[in-house]
Amino acid sequence: MDYKKSNAPHNTVTRDMIELSKDTGNVYETVSIIARRANQIAEQMKSDLDKKLTEFSTSADQLEEVTENREQIDISRYYEKLPKPTLIAAQEYAEGKIHYRNPSKDKINLD
Repeated sequence: MDYKKSNAPHNTVTRDMIELSKDTGNVYETVSIIARRANQIAEQMKSDLDKKLTEFSTSADQLEEVTENREQIDISRYYEKLPKPTLIAAQEYAEGKIHYRNPSKDKINLD
């Protein structure tokens, strides 16, 4: 899912963990799934931001002068206003958009 099109809330939301953990049957496994997805989203956001900001990088000769680039500020503000990766991941999990598997449970079912 694209984090830019997420309908996740921008503020912290209290969630019913019993309801969220019905699929896995374990609260800790649910939190682990959400945390791993949040890390993936955070990595993707960071790499996208780095790609956009490298266009504005300056050479070593210009480091003495501090210039204010309006486009760079707008890009940074846009990424600051996006929901946090944990909120996006929790929303994706609640909507059933995260696919996961537990290899230890799959192994038990095969025996």
